[in-house]
Formats: sequence, C-alpha cells, structure tokens
Amino acid sequence: MRDMTEGSIPGHMMRFTVPLLLSNVFQQLYNAADTVIVGRYLGKEALAAVGSAGAVMNILFFLIFGISMGASVIIAQYYGARRIALVKKEMGTACTAGMLFTVFIIILSFSSADWVQRTIKTPDEILPQAVQYLRIIIGGLIFTFIYNMLSSAMRALGDANAPVIFLILSSGLNIILDLIFIRSFGMGTSGAAWATVISQAAAAILCVIHIRRKVPALRLAGQDFTVDPRLLRQTIRFSGVYAVQQCVLYSGVLLVQGTVNSLGIDAMAAYNAGTKIDNFFLMPGDSLAAALSTFAAQNTGAGNTKRIKAGLGYTIGIGLGFCGILALLLLLTAPRMMGLFLDSSDSAVILLGTSYLRMMAVLYPLTALCNSFQGFFRGIGNMKVTLIATLLQIPIRVVLSAILVHRFALNAVPVAAGIGWIAMILYEFYEYNRYRKSISSGNPADKTAERSLA
Repeated sequence: MRDMTEGSIPGHMMRFTVPLLLSNVFQQLYNAADTVIVGRYLGKEALAAVGSAGAVMNILFFLIFGISMGASVIIAQYYGARRIALVKKEMGTACTAGMLFTVFIIILSFSSADWVQRTIKTPDEILPQAVQYLRIIIGGLIFTFIYNMLSSAMRALGDANAPVIFLILSSGLNIILDLIFIRSFGMGTSGAAWATVISQAAAAILCVIHIRRKVPALRLAGQDFTVDPRLLRQTIRFSGVYAVQQCVLYSGVLLVQGTVNSLGIDAMAAYNAGTKIDNFFLMPGDSLAAALSTFAAQNTGAGNTKRIKAGLGYTIGIGLGFCGILALLLLLTAPRMMGLFLDSSDSAVILLGTSYLRMMAVLYPLTALCNSFQGFFRGIGNMKVTLIATLLQIPIRVVLSAILVHRFALNAVPVAAGIGWIAMILYEFYEYNRYRKSISSGNPADKTAERSLA
C-alpha cells in the first residue's frame, strides 16, 4: 500500500505511474493480440469484424468500469482520511451492486448484439463474425467486472504493482490461447474471443487470491456483501457520472465507427489497426492521469489542497514531454506499425492507416492536457466537470467526422478529434481557474469531496 499524502510528489507520481503504464500496456495487449493474430491469420474481413465489435465492447466495458472507477475514488478518499472501516464497507457495497448491474448488462447486451451491429452499418459479409465475437465477450463480462473492481480498489490504496503482475500473466495467457484457438484449432474470430474471456477470468481469480492473502482492508466475508444505502448513493453519484461519461464517449466512438464503416472494409481495417496503435502511444498520458486521480483523491481525504494543485502541475509537464517524444516516434514509424497488423499485400490498407496515424500524432500534446485535467477533477470528486467536458467534445467529433468524411475520407476522424479536444481543454481550464480561485478565497465552490467523506 502507498500513502500519497506525504513525501515527494513527483516521486509518488512516477512510482505509481510506471506500474499503471505497464498495466495499460498489457490491457491493450488483450485487444492488440487479437487484432494482430486475427489480421495475420484470418485476413482483413475478420479484422474488420473484430474492430466493429470492439466499438460496442468499449461501451460495455466502460459501463462496468464506471462502477469500479467511482468506488475507487471513494475508497482512496477514505483511505487518505484514515477511515479504514468505511473502506471495507464501501468495497462490499460496490461489489454487491456492481455484480447485479453486470448481470443485467450481460442479459440486455447479449440479446441486442445483432441489432446493434446492424445499426452501425456493419457489412453483411462480416456481420455473423462480428456478432458471434461480441456475444462471447459479453458472456465473460462478469470476469471483467471482478478484475476491474478489485484492481481499482487495490490501486486506490496505493498498490499498483499486484494488479499489473496479474495482468501481465493473463495477457501472456491470452496470446498463447489466441494462437492455439486460431492457428491450431481453426476457431476463427470466436477463438480470439474465448481467449480473451479465459484470460480475463484468470486475472480476476488472481486478484481474489491476492486480496484474501495480503490486503485485509479489502477482504470480504459473506456478511460483507451487503449494500449500505448511504454509500450506495455516493457510489452511484460518482460511478453514474463516470459511466455516463464513458458511454457518451464510446457512443461517440461507435457513431464514428459507423461513419468509417460507410467507407468500406479497407477503411474499417485501417481504422481498427490504427486505433489499436494509437491507444498504445497514448497510454503514458492515460497512466499519468490515473495516478493523479489516486493522488488527488487521497490528498482530498487528508485535506492537502496544495499537494493536489502541485500534482496537477507535475502531471501536465511530464505528460507533455511524453507526448512530444511519442508523437515524433509515431511520425517516423507509422508504416512499420501498420505492418505489424497486416500482410504486406494489403498495401492500400497500410497506406490509409499510416496517414491516419500521422495526423493523430500531431495532436498528441492536446491529449496530455485533456487527460491531466480529467484525472484532477476525478480525484477531487468533481465528476460533473469531466462529464460536461466529454459532452462538449463528443458531439463535435461525431458531427465533424460525418461532415468531413466525404472530403477527407478516413483523415476526417483525427481532424474532428483535434477540434473536439481543443474545446474540451478550454472548458476544463476555465473550471480549474474557478476551483483555484475558490480555494484561495477559502470558500470552495465545489463540495463534492466534502459530501463524500461526510
């Protein structure tokens, strides 16, 4: 466990960010391994099917992840305030309510998988593969919830090492099973889906074992799986806003996917591979933001306002440095990166993806600012700002992508994304100035954190 309310701020941030970065890398390997192996051994049609299903999967994942994210902020605040009994009670409430919600999501999304794929204009020739892949992933969402809930709770207490170790092991298992199921057993895209589900189950089981042995504050017995009404309201307030935010975000991604689908299978395959590469390059900024959320939450619980603001400054500086280096690297290596996902005979797809990636790379510094402010506001418990920022950004991206696609084809997507990010930064900076002035005056405008700790 790591107490971030004392000691070196950059030291805490970097020591916590590194395992989070590794965690994000191997989390992306779940999708990237499927994408590389499917693209290499099953062809661009299968790659396009997995990509089309992935747009829907992201919405489901973040609906579920919203519960663990909101609960982790509350857990971190209680831990920073040294209220360990409430840490355990919040854990029991979040796990019980989250399991019930996940079962509901599984039933609803399984039955509507075919309709959703048709709605986003998935071509008929790949529709059966996309639906089958999606339904297998949906069936394993219970393991997704368990892993994310337990790993988020451990990170809230400052332990980022154990979750990443378990994720590394399960990611390795995922790659092995991908090769066995696709190459040896000829299971097609279904084999990739089963590999992901089994690997996610392994990660969840490892988290359960570790908590029972090493983390008494999070260890739950049968009687602990109850719902405290007051804590449930707090969890819903935090988790609900986060889940809505992520649903809005990935509904936007889904609509953009629909726009891309209208360009044909080559564009779909290029976009799927390109977004996987893009996600890898953006992970340092995402990891820094997640570290800042935990840092800010613990210090909110301890009442250390100056440390929170200093943490934001360090995060922005480090994030801009990372993004500059990664942007240059991607500009130079984009064709080779696309070549990892596709055979050299698919030169048209590689060319489309390369152009997309190079345009995205130029915009990377904007993501450092967006992510840092998002992590800051999540940590202090002001989820309303993160939601409004997303509600501002996503319509811009969706509408501009649809308008510009006829002129710029696939490159309309990064152009729209950049304009959306600029709007998001301007709003978040405005809200941060309001927060800073209210703190300086001794009359904080936002009382969310105080209510959560009441």
